[in-house]
Amino acid sequence: MKTITIFTPTYNRAYTLPQLYNSLISQTNKDFIWLVIDDGSSDNTKELIEQWQKENKVEIIYIYQKNQGMHSAHNMAYKNINTELNVCIDSDDYMPNDAIEIILSFWKEKGNKDVAGIVGLDANKNGKIIGTSIPNNIKESSLNNLYYKNNVKGDKKLVLRTEVVKKYPAYPIFEEEKFVPLGYLYNLIDQDYKLLTLNKVLCIVEYLEDGSSLNILNQYRKNPKGFAFSRVARMKNPNSLGELIKNSIHYVSSSIFTKNIHFLNDSPKKIITFLVIPLGILLNLYIRLKTRSNE
Repeated sequence: MKTITIFTPTYNRAYTLPQLYNSLISQTNKDFIWLVIDDGSSDNTKELIEQWQKENKVEIIYIYQKNQGMHSAHNMAYKNINTELNVCIDSDDYMPNDAIEIILSFWKEKGNKDVAGIVGLDANKNGKIIGTSIPNNIKESSLNNLYYKNNVKGDKKLVLRTEVVKKYPAYPIFEEEKFVPLGYLYNLIDQDYKLLTLNKVLCIVEYLEDGSSLNILNQYRKNPKGFAFSRVARMKNPNSLGELIKNSIHYVSSSIFTKNIHFLNDSPKKIITFLVIPLGILLNLYIRLKTRSNE
């Protein structure tokens, strides 16, 4: 069996997948499986993947599901991954040619069952690190501690132990919604495990106009149940008072979108939630103003 699965959720991204595929067939270490979760594409994604499977340059598994959103594609991926490690590479991103070799060499030397996996770096096409690097003196850390205690910034690439991921509940599926923030799972893992830090670029990212990173306010408005769920989870285990207040404000705002009149009773932090209601209302109005063209 291969050591690591690279999984890619995709939706109508046949036009970007060749870039990722070319980076995978160019890997200096091919001890991996590429698992493509097609979240209901209507373009030629299926035909493209089948063509690459016939080329047999890397092991590819293709799974099609009806369109339910990226978090649902992650659920499907985790159900079907059996390798020791896994890493998500989005359909508009790709890997440096030595990324798998770097990951597996590092894991062979440092990996152990007391950690959840590895946190490495993302960079743009010009080689600039997204956000900041990880301080060299930090060898192990939870993801939250990196961001909130060590002031690390920007997206980072997670390589997770599959055994660890499978311990936690799947992302919930809300009817008529297609997005739950992926940080929900990472926050759960953070309560029990640390990550090994690796100051190497593992993924080259590109934020496309149709990507979720650049459409977060629209996602917020279209998927308020998913966002409210995520905020409640973070309110239960805040890293600081400031983070608790921020998540409470967002919870109020999302609850207004869902028309949940019981949001105060449903809150794990009722007093804070009550106090930030005016700010939650203002945030809700701001999001309505910014997304009104999509109404």
